[in-house]
Amino acid sequence: MEEDERAVEYKGLFEDPAFICEDSSLFSDYSTPIARFQDDITWLRPQEICPSPALFPDNINDGHAKQGLLGDCWFLCACTILLKYQHLMNKVVPPAQPQWGERGYRGSFLFRLWQHGCWTEVTVDDRLPCLSGKLCFSRCQSPTAFWVALLEKAYAKLQGSYERLWAGQVSEALVDLTGGLAERWSLGDCGTEEDQGRGSSDSDLVRRRRLDLDLLHAVREGCSVSCSVHSAPGGASELGQFHALSVMEWVDVRTVERGGVRLIRIRNPWGRRCWEGAWRESGEGWNSLDPACTLNLLGRAQEAEFWVDETEFLLQFDDVTVGYPINEEGHLQSIYSGELLTHSHQTGDRWVKGHSAGGCRNNSSFGSNPQFWLRVFERGEVLVSLLQHRRYSRNTGHHYTQSPEEGSSTTRHQHYQAIALHMWKVEKKCLNLSGTLNSPPCASTHCHAYEREVVLHTHLDPGCHLLIPSTFLQGGEGRFLLRVFSSSPTSLSAVKTPGPSLPLVTEGEWETSYLRGAWVTGSSAGGSRNFLSHWQNPKFPVTMGDNLAGSTGVNVRVTLHQNCPDTDLQAIGFHLYKAPEGQEQAESPVPREEEPVASCIPHCYTQAVSLACCLPPGAYVIVPSTYQPDSPGQFTLTVARKIHRRVVKSQERLGRAIQEVSHISVMRS
Repeated sequence: MEEDERAVEYKGLFEDPAFICEDSSLFSDYSTPIARFQDDITWLRPQEICPSPALFPDNINDGHAKQGLLGDCWFLCACTILLKYQHLMNKVVPPAQPQWGERGYRGSFLFRLWQHGCWTEVTVDDRLPCLSGKLCFSRCQSPTAFWVALLEKAYAKLQGSYERLWAGQVSEALVDLTGGLAERWSLGDCGTEEDQGRGSSDSDLVRRRRLDLDLLHAVREGCSVSCSVHSAPGGASELGQFHALSVMEWVDVRTVERGGVRLIRIRNPWGRRCWEGAWRESGEGWNSLDPACTLNLLGRAQEAEFWVDETEFLLQFDDVTVGYPINEEGHLQSIYSGELLTHSHQTGDRWVKGHSAGGCRNNSSFGSNPQFWLRVFERGEVLVSLLQHRRYSRNTGHHYTQSPEEGSSTTRHQHYQAIALHMWKVEKKCLNLSGTLNSPPCASTHCHAYEREVVLHTHLDPGCHLLIPSTFLQGGEGRFLLRVFSSSPTSLSAVKTPGPSLPLVTEGEWETSYLRGAWVTGSSAGGSRNFLSHWQNPKFPVTMGDNLAGSTGVNVRVTLHQNCPDTDLQAIGFHLYKAPEGQEQAESPVPREEEPVASCIPHCYTQAVSLACCLPPGAYVIVPSTYQPDSPGQFTLTVARKIHRRVVKSQERLGRAIQEVSHISVMRS
């Protein structure tokens, strides 16, 4: 088809303005091997790639992911759980979307991805990166199925570019695709107790539990398991370094000598087996089994899958990632006991330098970290996770210079701080903080780890518990999400502590303004700063202060109240920006790259959020928002400003006194 004919055929199909088909969507800093293909990559729709495209193939085995030039094996391993459970797939890929050749098809697809406590809808067009007319990144085993390639594009859009998928952890992708929990377990040496207590020297060596597949017996049908290598294993030198693979199943079988052996079936996202161990297709290990058993097990291995025994597995691989099962009601199942964790809570906060970034327990400022009450009403199993927000920065990315298909299953800790979580049992909420913190915690994640998320597992009796999340370094700033999953009823709330040290005066006169507004779907419901549509939100220009002599700052309290019943609450927050000088205030122009001077975040599911601070006199713009875009609602913005009338009167009295003294001096002369 000629180019002009193609343009006519695809006229009117959706083209995503927020993730355009250009280099900016492919690359973040051109530091990975895919940069060499910069001038050769084209963007094609599935109907240009094959004659009869579909989201999913007829045979489910043909829907498995196959890795391309992009090093995102970690993400593809996590995708395996979606194929295994339809209710998880339907959450991420909403069903009944119009496909190619169907009525209603518009060239776009909707996906849902979990981010920082909320399910975020991501819409992408179906133009995909190609080389020589074929997909150059991930695809399905079937060349006519496109769910993997489109989901990969949605995930790349959420992260900012395809290149930002080059390296990562399977655990992160599992959480983003399920909204659940995942843990990494070590297959190697976990280190001695002395090693684990060294502090900073070992804070980047994640001390994890040793793998015990027997522990997973109760959840083996529902959990997700993957394995990774940090260096080339002896069974497949072709794998190279930093590669992740999926564990499909493990079985215990009897040998002809009446002994037992545990075999593990593994899937390589490259789409081929690449294994030369004793249990390869023609390996000598099969000679020890009954021929019928051998035929059955080899028949289970699809393309790209191979078998290893447990001894070989523990020797050749470095760690495994275990994702918690999630039932159709959305409840997690404990991988330790198999018990359903039917109660859950979450809340967000941040570490702020000079206020709430107290660092680890080695610092005297540890008690200034954010604190939370966890109340347990009945004895039960409890999981508490601390998840920090990812930080991207320029020219600090660590990427691996491997061949294009050798993706990395791990990232260095340039985007994360070393974090940990400690818990103390307390008699009541009124406690001696210093005395409590000087005693050993009842549970903790031990070493600070450079992980996006750390998980604390314990069993708790009824009562109050104090939770303190911390970074290892004092002054380390960042946002985080605290989540609690439990088998018995619990409650989670923040400990109310004084705000930042600000010269906020409560006495005197205050001037209060009430501003009403609304978030309207499609026009003024832009969502949080995580979304490009943030600047569509309503903007309210306000003036702080009147530049009186001696006025160095204006005490102000801003409150955002959403006008809806408690059953319909949305996560809300707001930012204050400095208005550009020389602009008409009514225009409320704020450059998109402008950083806020003050923020009331993270977004919270509550009737009202409030921020008190001291601002230099001048013009500002307040931008209230919901966390997710296109979330309609009405709100009231209250702005209370301290009036400096008392200061004015004092200055007037001082002026009159000076004039009287001057008059007396003149008379005497």
